[in-house]
Amino acid sequence: MEFFDTSIVEQIEMKMIRSSQFAVRDRFQRMSDDDRCLIASIREHGLLQPILIRPLSHGFEIVAGHRRFHACRSLRWRFIPCKIRELADKEAYEIQLTENMQRKSMDPIDEAEAFRRYVVDFGWGGVTELAAKIGKSEEYVSHRIQLLKLPEEVKQRIIENRLNVSSALELTSISSEKQEMIMQQVASNDLTVRQIREMKSLMNTSSFLNSEYDQIEQSAQRLSNRSKPHAVKLTKKTILTLRITLVRLDNLIDEVHLGVEPAQRAEIVSFLMGIRLRVHSLIDETIKYRNAYTRKADARKE
Repeated sequence: MEFFDTSIVEQIEMKMIRSSQFAVRDRFQRMSDDDRCLIASIREHGLLQPILIRPLSHGFEIVAGHRRFHACRSLRWRFIPCKIRELADKEAYEIQLTENMQRKSMDPIDEAEAFRRYVVDFGWGGVTELAAKIGKSEEYVSHRIQLLKLPEEVKQRIIENRLNVSSALELTSISSEKQEMIMQQVASNDLTVRQIREMKSLMNTSSFLNSEYDQIEQSAQRLSNRSKPHAVKLTKKTILTLRITLVRLDNLIDEVHLGVEPAQRAEIVSFLMGIRLRVHSLIDETIKYRNAYTRKADARKE
């Protein structure tokens, strides 16, 4: 079926426009660098794309373009270019959600709450219909909604990018007590998804059902250490060896100060300090190598 755009483009007084009653993001968003750039761009070039609004009683409601609207309001505009279209609540929400998904302006918990409202609170359709509307898989939508089962502190870690979605999903199928235990180990030992699954399996065995926290902690540390590449362990030994070398060099420098004639002391100390600086440089290089190797190894495990 061919789509006919029946919208009208007009300048609308800004005081006649209000934010959407079906906002897909409830949490307060502080002004970002992108927002400041948008304001600067509008100030210099004007608003290149009208915002989308729909008529409601006593005014209009924003469907798409909240950032542009607030940017123009911060510039004290009285009127703003608008595309006005008749839209039902469901259509307006779908457009708003799709725009935010495309702009990647929502974190995983924002998305989860928006999906839940569509499917559960408003009852506009199931996971299959919503996934088709926003161009995502059914698994993507259902997994996001599952995140809402998690405790607030875990969800906050996701929002702050301190816990990835894959790891968080592993926690949705276990009790809150076990969630707390595993979360502490994820934070302390930086467990991967595979290691979290192993922890869950260990905790479900009879020997772990009544185990103390320190036993679980030891198990998490063993899982973490077991996954470390041999090269990483060698770099730790290398760093330790180089640090021992620094200590021995410092002892030699002390001996020079105590037992060598002043006429010869400066030259020898300068020589030893040069070696000491090179050892420091080797330690820095080894640490950089270890960190890079660890990042690559973690990426392969995912």
